[in-house]
Amino acid sequence: MTPITCMEGRKLALFGLGGSGIATALALKAGGADVLAFDDNPKSIERAHAAGLTTFDLRSADWSDFAGFVLTPGVPLTHPEPHWTVELATAAGVEIIGDIELFCRERAKIAPDAPFVAITGTNGKSTTTALVAHVLRTAGYDVQMGGNIGTAILSLEPPAPSRVHVIEMSSFQIDLTPSFGSPPTAAPAEAGAQGQAVDLDPGLLRDERVGHGPTVGLLMNITPDHLDRHGTMENYAAIKARLVASAELAIVGIDDAPSRAIFESLARSGHRVLTISQDLLPVDGYHFEGSKIFASFGTSTSEVADLKGIGALRGAHNAQNAAAAIAIAEALGLQPEEIEAGLASFPGLAHRMEQVGRRGHVVFINDSKATNADSTEKALLSFEGGIHWILGGKAKAGGIEPLRPLFTKIDKAYLIGDATEMFAASLGNEVPFVRCGTLDNAVAAAAEDASRSGAAEPVVLLSPACASYDQYPNFEVRGDRFRELVRALPGVEMRG
Repeated sequence: MTPITCMEGRKLALFGLGGSGIATALALKAGGADVLAFDDNPKSIERAHAAGLTTFDLRSADWSDFAGFVLTPGVPLTHPEPHWTVELATAAGVEIIGDIELFCRERAKIAPDAPFVAITGTNGKSTTTALVAHVLRTAGYDVQMGGNIGTAILSLEPPAPSRVHVIEMSSFQIDLTPSFGSPPTAAPAEAGAQGQAVDLDPGLLRDERVGHGPTVGLLMNITPDHLDRHGTMENYAAIKARLVASAELAIVGIDDAPSRAIFESLARSGHRVLTISQDLLPVDGYHFEGSKIFASFGTSTSEVADLKGIGALRGAHNAQNAAAAIAIAEALGLQPEEIEAGLASFPGLAHRMEQVGRRGHVVFINDSKATNADSTEKALLSFEGGIHWILGGKAKAGGIEPLRPLFTKIDKAYLIGDATEMFAASLGNEVPFVRCGTLDNAVAAAAEDASRSGAAEPVVLLSPACASYDQYPNFEVRGDRFRELVRALPGVEMRG
């Protein structure tokens, strides 16, 4: 736990008593703050009481008594409309912050030079966060990993000069972290044809932080997401920009228009910034070609890694993730051999292109986290062919139609769940398929067919392109079931 001593003696309101909310309330209490917590869910209030926390209906509170209001990231701050607690706090002039803001202020008080890596982006941030933490741990660093991935930030050990915090941050969390800068007031440029910001006024990135930003800030990419919570693509991009604008060193993936605009704004302002790209560009940074990653500084370009043979880092999307991780590791002073060892031993993120086992020449991949076509596309692109594809569940808008250009990679498809008939219609006569109904049937059938494949390395790939809710409570449970079914197959060598 990180006790929040910077709030000692202050009275705070807190709303949202899920896992991170309770962790935040306990950290504040341990630091000497007086916390009144609340939630709309009675069961959450019961869990808070069991944890020894004081709860109070904030509708009846005197908000003038509060020195601050701590809001869980899952509660609307601005869109589609502010939560009722936000309206009460705003009316009373009470500052609204989140748990990562509390961490930033505590770090500023007790260990301002403690290494702090903050990672955001629409896609790839979880894998990159896990990869950075793994590379650092392999090199012998004391690493604390959490935030939007795994452990709530205030459940981690406190910041210290010899300890690195590697924190994944969602746009919701950034929005509650004023240490990364206040929301911009300058008018954004007009949106592009696809509703994406194609330029950002330099005024959007003026330095308004209070001095507690990360040591290294990484922005992976920006594509439309969470617009119901941020209103417009311009708002979403501006929130992401605040993380890298507040960092001592900014690293920005520039293969999409909004991120490239953020990089250009940072560069114009003289900010220290490196790039990540699939192309070699005349700027300092890292680029990737196939499995190879290169660093370019000035007129010098050198190969820094080759991902060939690293199963957990297959595909162009993982090349981008690895390039970002290398950039961070080098910025923190790791040596090439330390980085190479960390990349080679990375086990992968659970449920995201996770190689769970092998039987003979057949490899089994758990990509249960792929709940839409965009995510599944990255999985299909990671293999030359010989794919025995398990897919289905609760379909998203558009189904698998965007994946049609990749159907030639599929040897056979195994359909499960509610989307069976919808996906059968999409596959039509282009891809052989069988209606399996359940994951149990699909794994058995796919494993048998793959064992007879003539491909050099056939793959049984669970990449559903669907939510799990028709048969499983979440994608984690679905992925765990896949792993269990693979383990039960005769002759399988499991990984890990």
